[in-house]
Amino acid sequence: MVNYKNYTVWQKSHHLVLKIYKTTGAFQKSEQFNFVSQINRTALSIPTNIAEGCGRETQKELIRFLYIASGSAHELDYLILASTELGFVKKVDSENLIKNVDEIKKMLFSLIKTIKKTL
Repeated sequence: MVNYKNYTVWQKSHHLVLKIYKTTGAFQKSEQFNFVSQINRTALSIPTNIAEGCGRETQKELIRFLYIASGSAHELDYLILASTELGFVKKVDSENLIKNVDEIKKMLFSLIKTIKKTL
């Protein structure tokens, strides 16, 4: 069992959740149960799955949850793109968020690769 808070990728994904919640807080009320809900849940899924994977008993289980976190990061990437094209997020804010998501995706890929080498 590993302390998830020690992983830089968890720390970055946690900070991304905070940024996403601030961003979606400015969305129009009509999107509260559509984009806002989906984006928030997807963003929250990344650090949550990292934390859950760290609580599992084997490295294989950890890798499985890191893959789920990676899938959520890819989904979030698209949701940010779509919400920007629909005018819910400013382009400059979108670019910053996507840059953060891309960094997290790379970190997850690297972590998975590193853990696989130890198996």
